[in-house]
Amino acid sequence: MRPGQRIRQKKNKNRGAADAVSPQEEHRLDRFEEFLSGVTTCAIAGHVSPDGDCAGSVMGTYLYLKENYPGVRADVYLEPASEKFSFLEDMDKVRHVCRQEEYDLLILLDISSKERIGVAGGLLATAKKTLCIDHHRTNPGGFTWFFNDPDASSASEMAFRFMDPDRITKACAEALYLGMVHDTGVFQYSSTSPETMRTAAVLMEKGIDFSRIVDETFYQKTYIQNQVMGRVLMESILLFGGQLIIGCLKWKDLDFYGVTAKDLDGIVAQLRNTEGVEAAIFIHETDPGMYKVSLRSRHKVDVSQIARHFGGGGHIRAAGCSMAAGSVYDVINSLTVYFEKELEC
Repeated sequence: MRPGQRIRQKKNKNRGAADAVSPQEEHRLDRFEEFLSGVTTCAIAGHVSPDGDCAGSVMGTYLYLKENYPGVRADVYLEPASEKFSFLEDMDKVRHVCRQEEYDLLILLDISSKERIGVAGGLLATAKKTLCIDHHRTNPGGFTWFFNDPDASSASEMAFRFMDPDRITKACAEALYLGMVHDTGVFQYSSTSPETMRTAAVLMEKGIDFSRIVDETFYQKTYIQNQVMGRVLMESILLFGGQLIIGCLKWKDLDFYGVTAKDLDGIVAQLRNTEGVEAAIFIHETDPGMYKVSLRSRHKVDVSQIARHFGGGGHIRAAGCSMAAGSVYDVINSLTVYFEKELEC
């Protein structure tokens, strides 16, 4: 579909009865303005540990509402994000602590499930209505309105569908473009579609510095980040005839380099780029005995299903979960059982 058309949202097979939208409503509810009737207060939030798409979709939605709906007071709730995203307009106004308030509308983007909502999780119980816009096939729904297209490249592309392109400002376009760049790996992942590229073109026409966004937020790394990535790559292991690569960072390693989870972006993607590799696992210890797992694949493995076994989720080719285990080797042993089946070893 051409950007700018009123797009009918795809019906999610996982939508529950409480979330059902009639064909007439589904056709009608396709722009933000149609959810804002009677709304004077709105909270906008994304998932824990916000990445580029989370920050981009949330801030893009906020900036669109701020510019076009002055009668709506909108607040953004996100955990602290990477400093690389600080160029986005009004990032300094993001709230990192939940303000207990009864909002007329809570807009959730890129969350994958209710359990993944960040600092705004408490607002679910108090908001009068909730609108969830997502692209994770593992999202079970449970909101007033639920629009989920697992084939969309990003939540930022999904958010664009709810906007009038003529009313998108340069600042809003920068945020949405940032999100699309990060969740498509600069438009190289399989989720990138002709519609994705047409959407990117509309955003570029707003006068954004698209090459700078790509270079400074996706490719550019600090010296310490390069050191950490180098260590993970150097100590990585190959299994199942070279089809699976695994990299790890223990708690003491993060402490030694003085890095946090925000400094680890891109490591799992670099692992996956190894020649002959079908799937990649990156594990880092968030606290002693607690591990964050990032999973990526090329063609064969549905990593979202593997992540789901451990309470996580995501996309077919990119997913993650958190695990509690005695050691990183316990985590590896638990995960590789499922990869062995998928890789037909």
